[in-house]
Amino acid sequence: MESRKKLDLLALASVPLIMTLGNSMLIPVLPMIEKRLQISSLQVSMIITVYSIFAIFLIPIAGYLSDRFGRKKIIIPSLLLAAVGGALTGWASWQMANPFWVILIGRAIQGIGSAGAMPVVMPCVGDMFTDEQEITKGLGLIETANTFGKVLSPILGAFLAAMIWFLPFWFIPILCLISILLVIFLVKVPKNDSSSEQKKKSITQFLKDLKKTLKENIGWLMAIFILGAIIMLVLFGVLFYLSTILEERYHIVNTKKGLVMAIPLLALSISSFVAGKKVGNNKIVMKWSAFFGFLLLTCSFIILFFNTSLFSILLTLVLGGIGIGAALPSLDALITEGIEKEERGTITSLYSSMRFVGVAAGPPLYTLLMKWSDMAVFQTSLGVSAVGAILVLKAIKPKPEGGVKLKKAEV
Repeated sequence: MESRKKLDLLALASVPLIMTLGNSMLIPVLPMIEKRLQISSLQVSMIITVYSIFAIFLIPIAGYLSDRFGRKKIIIPSLLLAAVGGALTGWASWQMANPFWVILIGRAIQGIGSAGAMPVVMPCVGDMFTDEQEITKGLGLIETANTFGKVLSPILGAFLAAMIWFLPFWFIPILCLISILLVIFLVKVPKNDSSSEQKKKSITQFLKDLKKTLKENIGWLMAIFILGAIIMLVLFGVLFYLSTILEERYHIVNTKKGLVMAIPLLALSISSFVAGKKVGNNKIVMKWSAFFGFLLLTCSFIILFFNTSLFSILLTLVLGGIGIGAALPSLDALITEGIEKEERGTITSLYSSMRFVGVAAGPPLYTLLMKWSDMAVFQTSLGVSAVGAILVLKAIKPKPEGGVKLKKAEV
């Protein structure tokens, strides 16, 4: 890979890193926010959920706009909007006696910004390279930045909150501004990243072509959409569960809590990095990497049916993190490399939107499961992960020669 392209990728990787920090950094802090604002656990979970809900509905629009007008023209204003939302949450927490609803408004604005930033990065990587193996490596780096953000987030969030409980809110605008500068000066996407043909299309014609594309590829596309939602549902659900029990049951707080939460996320990050480098452009390898990732995630929860000590919980999450890390780069590559550039931004944005469905649903769902029992948390996690493994096995069927492009009803 050219050194020039490496700089481009590193700058692009800052976007998912920061957007991940913007959400995941708050997870270890939620119990503290709950106590400070004197709200319920379901209400505090809305701080994560409202961010994701707005992203869900606006991501497809951002994908279309990036196809039509160019990737950078969407990413930069979106990062700026995310910075504004972060500043509003920080200001409300600092200056207001009852800031909960203003915090939610700020988080909604952050979600809108996230909708136009992070999902556009994947098709941007696809535009930068013509070789599928280079695309896969690039996507592996992006997914690694995403997962590294998850590793760093509990440590950084807990460390900042230990000083001032609302400091994590203020950290996001600073990071967004850094990312804006990196994207402006380092990212050089091809001039045809938004093709002239695409720019000439009316919205009606674009929607007609998109409908045709989805109809011809509905089987494997829907499978990958659902798989993305399942992974994020389990990941954010169990992180919320771990954050809660560390504080309430084991009295592990502040930076120590962040370090403990980072253990399974580090396993996820390493696994994602290795998978991104190893799967190459072979779609059969991608399928089996995704399958064994989901299988490992499923089997990891069996441990907790026999032992529920903290060590067993962390072991389960480490194994599950390795499984998630093996699956994510393969899913990203399958959906990016199987789509023509003209519609790549829109289709991958639908995939990103479904991932946010999982992020939004995870904390409130697991809040309700935790009120029922720990075993309900483990059984639900195992069940939905098993559905994912079966879905990979049955619905994703690459051709032996390595797959085809979008116009066929196969990956």
